[in-house]
Amino acid sequence: MFFSEQPNKCIKAAEIQGNWPLDRAGSSRLFSGVPHIFAGLLRAFAKTTLGKGPHMSLTETRLRALKPKDKPYKVADDRGLYIEVSPSGGKLWRFRYRIGPVEKKLSIGLYPEINLKQARQAAYEARVKIASGGDPAMEKRKQKIRSEFLSAQTFEAVAREYIDEMMVQNGRADATIIKANFFLDQLMDAIGSRPIDEIEPFEVLAPLKRLEAKGKHETAKKTRSFASRVFRYAVATTRCKGDPTTMLRGALITPKAKHYAAILEPKELGGLLRAIQDYTGNFLTRYALLIAPHVFVRPGELRHAEWKEVDLDEGVWRIPAGKMKSRRPHAVPLSKQVIGYLKELAEMVGTEGYVFPSARASIRPMSENTLNAAFRRMGFTKDEVTAHGLRATASTMLNESGLWNPDAIERGLAHGDSNAVRGVYHRGKHWEERVRMAQWWSDYLDTIRDGGKVINVAFAKGA
Repeated sequence: MFFSEQPNKCIKAAEIQGNWPLDRAGSSRLFSGVPHIFAGLLRAFAKTTLGKGPHMSLTETRLRALKPKDKPYKVADDRGLYIEVSPSGGKLWRFRYRIGPVEKKLSIGLYPEINLKQARQAAYEARVKIASGGDPAMEKRKQKIRSEFLSAQTFEAVAREYIDEMMVQNGRADATIIKANFFLDQLMDAIGSRPIDEIEPFEVLAPLKRLEAKGKHETAKKTRSFASRVFRYAVATTRCKGDPTTMLRGALITPKAKHYAAILEPKELGGLLRAIQDYTGNFLTRYALLIAPHVFVRPGELRHAEWKEVDLDEGVWRIPAGKMKSRRPHAVPLSKQVIGYLKELAEMVGTEGYVFPSARASIRPMSENTLNAAFRRMGFTKDEVTAHGLRATASTMLNESGLWNPDAIERGLAHGDSNAVRGVYHRGKHWEERVRMAQWWSDYLDTIRDGGKVINVAFAKGA
């Protein structure tokens, strides 16, 4: 806004727009009463900053004809708008202006994506901002910073940060991290790119309902739980104010309790062991099948076993905390039978890397589907036998034998308490009993495999 010599009279910048050409004598009524020197300054300001003067030097034809040169060069349009041609042939619209004594440049965009008409409109809008006290280039930079900030606060960005900082860096098991990424994938299309502080409950519910429609009720439940953990992490790190998933309780179908199929009768178990003994598939798969019933660890823990964790002389397999679901190290006593199997395997594959490497790449562990696929090839359905169900088989039969302290069995299953003292690999409570139990269990498996039902009570009691 500019002031005239007349009291209470001012000239709005917008009034200058569209009043050209003006004669040198200042005959325009717009500047009547304004001293000659100020009128000249106002004319210059209006012509270079706001007005639509009579001369526009560029045309679409001329723009298309501009060719690259050895060095960048500029071609002016009018009132600060020009196009810069790079040696590579790129044509960038820029607008030059001043804020006080400082010359500034605003990048408008590339030609022909931004045509001449659009560039002039952008320059006009920039002049309007300048006239009202704004700074177009500064505002564009602020908007870019804001966009970058918001892009770092999307659900996907926060979720990946949560997985990295709260799971990977905390040494969570690989299987747990894989599952977290799987749950994130279920949410990506719906809310992955959404700013996390703007997400509403119905947006989270939509992908969960799609999972339910496919009969994946358990997956929907676990995906909601994962989303809740991400939102709570975002609250703790000041990225949002609340967890919208709390509003979804009662909106999802409660999944039926899932139990892994397991053999609980000695006769049926004997049949399974004989089928394993006669397995003619991949030899690594066969040895994993032979060992799995004896050690009753989780399938993922068996697949990720490494030779450096196994001490055949001492008869113990020390599983580090990072591979355990409980996040605590676990020691597995090895029976004579298991040690024998491992020695046979070591002679064939050596003692470097994974005990059960992938058939496709030795630097990776055996696939998680390998053991269950082998059971199917042997004729057992998923309702009869699963790799994970071998743990239930051992737990049930060991408890029913009445020979072992239930706490020792639980420790063997890695269901033990969280006392830090238990972090010492194989010096925890019940260790000696677990050593005897491991040998008794292997002997029992051999017996029922061969058709017998002998229980060595004397050995079990340490006689």
